[in-house]
Amino acid sequence: MNGILKLGQRFYSAFFADNRYLAYLEGVKNTLIISLFAVLLGVLIGVLVAVVKYVAKENKNPLLGLLDRFCGLYVTVIRATPVYLQIFIIANLIFTARDMELYAAITCFGINSGAYVSEIIRAGIESIDRGQFEAGQSLGLSHGTIMKSIILPQAVKNILPALGNEFITLIKETAVAGAIAVTDVTKAAQYIGSRTWDVLPPLFIAAGIYLVIVLGLTRLLNIFERRLAASDHH
Repeated sequence: MNGILKLGQRFYSAFFADNRYLAYLEGVKNTLIISLFAVLLGVLIGVLVAVVKYVAKENKNPLLGLLDRFCGLYVTVIRATPVYLQIFIIANLIFTARDMELYAAITCFGINSGAYVSEIIRAGIESIDRGQFEAGQSLGLSHGTIMKSIILPQAVKNILPALGNEFITLIKETAVAGAIAVTDVTKAAQYIGSRTWDVLPPLFIAAGIYLVIVLGLTRLLNIFERRLAASDHH
């Protein structure tokens, strides 16, 4: 019984004492802000990269070929290097001013996510029957119009579940943002552990917070996928 009371006291001290729950709330807010804006930036970069690579394959323009090689290099470098290293490079190369850590984190995770999103979108584009591209060409439509009006709307519908999973993955990856002094959920737990001299309860609380966020988003994603599948049958 004493052991249970002592354990409860440890968790109380790690969460409620001195309003420490406010630090976790601040961490949740920053984690969600970074994840949301990073995934938006990642989708923007991913669409541009995927479209360039697809159009370059269809059109043998030298400029498009150069852009295609640059995009290929970007995807290779980002996917082959750890995000932990990338965030230090971006923070020290671009966002060197004070209080810019949050922007550095958003930029880093956005650029990192863009490399993976581009492959998701490219697969979505290639899943569309090539006959639709050729039909657009037979109607005299430009490559840009075909992509914007015919190919991308269908591809996006196919890849939305994968983009949702990318967002969930990104939330967990933001745990490394604390490396550049961003107060995310993990950093908040580390800070509280240093104040209480009891590191495990804050870490377990942080793990529980991530679990709740991820399970909640997974649930919403499953509901969305079911509704998307139901709309396909009508």
